[in-house]
Amino acid sequence: MLKQLTIGSLVLQHNVVLAPLAGITNHAFRRLCRIQGAACAFTEMVSVNGLVREGTKTLALLNSSANDRPLGIQLFGDRPADLAEAARMVEPYGDLIDINMGCPVRKVVSTGAGSALLRDTLQIAAIIREVRRATRLPLTIKFRSGWNAGDDVFVEVAKIAEQEGCDAVTLHPRSRSQMFSGLADWDQIRCLKQEVSIPVIGSGDLLRATDCLTMLEQTGCDGVMVARGALGNPWIFRQVRILAECGYVPPVTNRERSEMIRLHLELFRSDSGDLIAVREMKKHIAWYARGFSGAAEIRRSAQDARTVADINTIMERIADIPDERTSDSASV
Repeated sequence: MLKQLTIGSLVLQHNVVLAPLAGITNHAFRRLCRIQGAACAFTEMVSVNGLVREGTKTLALLNSSANDRPLGIQLFGDRPADLAEAARMVEPYGDLIDINMGCPVRKVVSTGAGSALLRDTLQIAAIIREVRRATRLPLTIKFRSGWNAGDDVFVEVAKIAEQEGCDAVTLHPRSRSQMFSGLADWDQIRCLKQEVSIPVIGSGDLLRATDCLTMLEQTGCDGVMVARGALGNPWIFRQVRILAECGYVPPVTNRERSEMIRLHLELFRSDSGDLIAVREMKKHIAWYARGFSGAAEIRRSAQDARTVADINTIMERIADIPDERTSDSASV
């Protein structure tokens, strides 16, 4: 099920990629996931309005390095001309451009962007058409099934994307009204795969390595995009590969968890300095500290952390906690 994934002129080594996540998929986090085996990683959502009006400040979200490729850049906005101009601006910084048509949060949809676009398929067509004219890079969209549960437009949107020149589409099979509640309807991904000839990437409820391979098998999709499943768990990419090759999921030891926090902190410090690194690592430790004895106390301690030394102390505490066998370590 793991195989090369071709998106336009871009050929990925395999078909498990890291999704764009606002406030999460910065350079440091992308590097971690690549080290663990992500075939491609996306920037945080980049505001088209910010790019066109603020320029340099918003371009800081595209901070990258030679080890951070191939890089997907996700744009969000609602005006075709502005999205096209933004695509021209970011083209030198990445290897693929994605247009966000799925973000459900009020701050985004209130501007007419994100999943708000699912209420206007003519606008979707105009946006893709203009961006396609503006860039030579592979072009994709990420979208939800519809605005409200039941008014599914995902097949129509994907066919528009194909007709207007997109090289692949990513479907998160929930409506905007569902936000992140309930279960993603993977059957919609299976259905969509039968309706278009460009690659279909699936997203939604990929929380463990087993979920990734199950989605590939059940839906026939060309690739999977891991989002929340990578929070505090960059190992998921390595685990998917080992599961596919060897049939089991290797457990993560607390010493490995501690070492990952150390590396994450170092990457943050290199990019942003100690103050921001400590602030950001506090929320990441809340995700790393799950599934082992004493995790709740570790999370509480992280909230009180003020210095790099405080984070180092938490790392040492985690490393000293005895490991417990989890269900994910069993053979599959």
